[in-house]
Amino acid sequence: MTDVSQQLLFEKIRKDMDFLTQRFKNVLINLGEHELVKSFESQSGHPEILVKQADESKHIQTLSIYLQLMNLVEENAAVQFRRKIVDHSGSANIRGSWGETFQRLQADGFTEDEILKVLTATEVTPVLTAHPTEAKRISVLEIHRDLYLKLVQLENTSFSKTEIKAIERDIETLIERWWRTGEVYLEKPTIQSERNNVLHYFTKVFPKALAKHDEKLKDSWISAGFDASHMQKPSNFPLLSFGSWVGGDRDGHPYVSADITAETLMLHRKSALELIEKQIRELAAKISFSAIRNPTPGFFEQEIKSLQESLGEEGKQAVLRNSFEPWRQYINLLLVKLEYTKEQNLEKGFTNAQELSQKLLIMRESLMSIGAIGIMETLLFPIERQLQCFGFHLAKLDIRQNSAFHDKALEQIIQHSYPYEALYSTWSEGKKTEFLNRELQTNRPFGVIGTSYGEEADKVLGCYRVVKKHCDRFGKDGIGSFIVSMTRGLNDLLTVYVFMREAGIAIGDFPVVPLFETIEDLQASPQIMKAYLSHPIHQRQERDVQEVMLGYSDSNKDGGIVASRWNIHQTEQALSSIALQHGMRFKYFHGIGGTISRGGGKYHRFLESMPVGSLTGEIKLTVQGETIAQQFANLLNGVYNLEMLISGTVLQTAKAIKGEALEAEKINAAEQLAAIAQEHYKQLIQHPDFIKFYAEATPIDVLELSKIGSRPARRTGTRTLADLRAIPWVFSWTQSRFNITGWFGMGKALRTLRTEHPESYTLLKQNQDRWPFLRYVLIQLETNVLNADEQWMNTYAALVKDEGVRTNLLKIILEEYKNCMDELELMFETPRATRRASLLDTMERRTAAIEILHHYQINNLMAWRETKPDENNQEIITRLLQITTALANGLKNTG
Repeated sequence: MTDVSQQLLFEKIRKDMDFLTQRFKNVLINLGEHELVKSFESQSGHPEILVKQADESKHIQTLSIYLQLMNLVEENAAVQFRRKIVDHSGSANIRGSWGETFQRLQADGFTEDEILKVLTATEVTPVLTAHPTEAKRISVLEIHRDLYLKLVQLENTSFSKTEIKAIERDIETLIERWWRTGEVYLEKPTIQSERNNVLHYFTKVFPKALAKHDEKLKDSWISAGFDASHMQKPSNFPLLSFGSWVGGDRDGHPYVSADITAETLMLHRKSALELIEKQIRELAAKISFSAIRNPTPGFFEQEIKSLQESLGEEGKQAVLRNSFEPWRQYINLLLVKLEYTKEQNLEKGFTNAQELSQKLLIMRESLMSIGAIGIMETLLFPIERQLQCFGFHLAKLDIRQNSAFHDKALEQIIQHSYPYEALYSTWSEGKKTEFLNRELQTNRPFGVIGTSYGEEADKVLGCYRVVKKHCDRFGKDGIGSFIVSMTRGLNDLLTVYVFMREAGIAIGDFPVVPLFETIEDLQASPQIMKAYLSHPIHQRQERDVQEVMLGYSDSNKDGGIVASRWNIHQTEQALSSIALQHGMRFKYFHGIGGTISRGGGKYHRFLESMPVGSLTGEIKLTVQGETIAQQFANLLNGVYNLEMLISGTVLQTAKAIKGEALEAEKINAAEQLAAIAQEHYKQLIQHPDFIKFYAEATPIDVLELSKIGSRPARRTGTRTLADLRAIPWVFSWTQSRFNITGWFGMGKALRTLRTEHPESYTLLKQNQDRWPFLRYVLIQLETNVLNADEQWMNTYAALVKDEGVRTNLLKIILEEYKNCMDELELMFETPRATRRASLLDTMERRTAAIEILHHYQINNLMAWRETKPDENNQEIITRLLQITTALANGLKNTG
C-alpha cells in the first residue's frame, strides 16, 4: 500500500466515523442523554474528565457502541478499498486473492492443467465452534449486520438527498434499538442458542458467500487466460465443506448430552433440506422453457416419465401443473421427492444427496443439449455447488472428548465386566495396550444394550449410540471425526475403537483423530502416529488420508507463543515425513482461535507459514467465538476471507509439488530461538508468586463469572493454571494490556542470539522477509507487543496487594517487554512507524475511549474485590461484564 493510498484509507475511516458519530449523538439527544453527548466532544481529551460521568453504566455502553461503530467503519473501508484496487489494478494486486494465486503459480511455471488438478484435489473445512469468546449478544450481532448494510448503501453515489436522509434515519433507528437492547449476557447462553447462532451462518451467510466466492474464482480464472469451459463444472472447483462442534464437543462441557447431539444432527439435516428445496423452487420459477421452442432431448423425456411413474399420483399431478414445460415438470418431480425426503420417507424420497446430484446432472446435460449454457451456469450451477458443499447434512458434527474422561469411562466398563480386576487407572501402559489389542480382535461387546456402567461410561456410549442410530437412517455424511483431546499415547486412540465396538459402529466408519495440544504432546506426536499407523486397527481401514489435530491454545499456555509456533511447525514437518513413509497423507486440523496468541490472523499469511509439503490438498481449521462474526457476518468480508482461505490452500498445495526442504541452518537457528524463549516463559509462569500476581493483576476472576458461553471456564473446576482453559487465560491478559501470551520470551530469545550466537542471529535477520514462517511469527508478535501498554501494565499491577510479589513479577514482565520492543525493531529493515502505520493509526483512534474503560474496570475491580466477591453481588458484576465487553470491542480481541 502506498503512502498516498494509505492516507486516503485513513481519511475515509475518519469521514465515515464522523458521520456515524453524529448519528449516535442525534440518538442520545433524542433520548435526553445530553451529558453522554459530551463523551464524543472530549474523545481526544483527558480521560480523567470523562470518568466523572453521573451514570457510569450508560457511559460504558456509550463507549462500547462507539468502539463497535468504529469496527464497522474500518471493515467497510477495507472492503471498499479492495474494490478500488481491483478496479484500477486488477485482482492480482489483492493479497491472498485468486488473481494473485494464479499469477504466482504461473510465475512458478505451473500449467493450466496442473493448476486445475490442484483445484479439484483441494478440500477446505472451516469448523464453527462456540467457545466462550463471543462477548456480544446475538441480537446485537444482528443489528451490526443491518448497520453494515446501511453503510454499504451509502457507498452508492446515485442516491438522491432524500434517499440519503432516509438511510440516515434507518441508521439512527438501528442505533436506538442497540442502545435499548443492552450488550452483556445476564444469563449464560444455552447450547441451543449457540447452535442457533452457528446455524444462522450455515444457512443464511455461507450459501451466499459460496456463490459470490465462486464468481470471483471464475472471473480470476478467465482473467488469467485459462479456458473458461473448465469453470462450468462444480467438480472442477475446490470443495468447501463445513464442520461444527456445537452439540458434539464434550471436552469439559457437561451440558452436551446424547439428546443434544441427536437434536443437532436432525436440525442440521432439516436445515440442509430446506436450504436446497428453497433454491430448487427458485429455479422452477425462472426456468419456464417451452417444449415448443426448445425441443426436449429424448433421454430427458424418458427421465421425466420414469420419475413420474415412481411417484404415482403425486408424480402425475406434478407433471400436469406445467404442461408443455418439461424442465419445470422435472423440477416439480424433484420437489416431490424432496418433500418425501423431509418427511423421512426414504422409500420415495432421495436416499442421499448424491442421488439428487445425479438428477441435477441429468438436467445439466439436457440444458447443454439445447445450447442453454448460460442458463446452466447462472441458474443450475449454484444449486449443484451448494449440494456439493452442504449435502443433506449441512455441516459435519465432530465428536470430541478428553482422553482422561475416556479413561474413566473405560475403567467403569472394565470394573463392571471384570469385577475382580485391579482398577484400570493402576495398570501399566503395556498392560493397557495388551488388553485393548485383545478386545479389538473380537466384535463381542462388554454388555447388552441398556447396561449401565457408570456416569462417564454411560455418557460416552450414549453419544456413540446416537451417532450409530442417525447413520443407520440417513448415512454417515453428517458426522465428522471422533477427536481425542489431550492425546498422550496410542492407547488414547485405541480406546475410542472399543467404545465404537460397544455401540455397534463399524471400524473405519469414522476417523479417530488425535489432538496434540501441549509442547510435550506435540514433540511426542511423531512416535504416537508411527505406532498408530502401524497398528492393525488402522491398517484394516485402508485409509489414504489420516486427520491429525494440532492445538494452538494449550501449546501457547504451556510453552509461550514462540515455542508453540515452532513446535507446531516442526510437528507438521515430522508428521508429513511419517505419512509419506506409510504411503498416505495427513490432513491437518488446526485448532486456531481468534487471537494471535491462539493462531489467529490473516489466512493467507497463516497458510504461507506452514512447512512446505505439509499441506497436500485438505485442511480443517476452527473458527471460534467472536471470530465467526468478525470474518463472516458481513457478506463481502466473508467472501474475502473464504477467498484467502481457499486460494491460500491451493497455493500451498501446489508449492508442495515443487517445494524445497528447509535448510538445516535455519532449523537450528529457529530451534535456538524457540528454546530460549520457552525457557524464559517457563521461568515466568513457574515463578512461585506468578499465580498470585496473575489472579490480582488481571480480571480473570470476572471472566470466570462471565455469561459469554455455555462452557465452564475451567475443565474440572480446580483453581490451577493447568485446569484453566486457554481462552480466559488469553482474554484476561489482553484485558489488562499485558498481552504476555502473544510476545513474552521473544525479546530474551532475540537478544541472547544477537549477543551470544551472532551467526544464528544474522541468519534469521537475513531471512526475516524471505522465510514466510519467520515473517509471520515476527509480524504477529510485533502486533501483540504493540497492543500491550506499559502504562496500563503498571496500573493493573497496582491491584496486587503484596508489594514484593508486585515488584518482582512486574520487573520481569516490563524488562522483557522493553527487550521485545527493541529487538523486534532491530530485526526489520524499515522503522516501525512506516511498516505498521495502519495498526498504529487504528490503535490511536481508540486510545481515549479505551483508557476511560480501563479506569472504570480498575475502579470496579477494586470495589468488588473489597466486598469479598461472589456471584450474589449482581449489580457490580453486571457492570464489570459490561466493561469487559466494551474493552473487548475496543481491543478487537477476547480469547
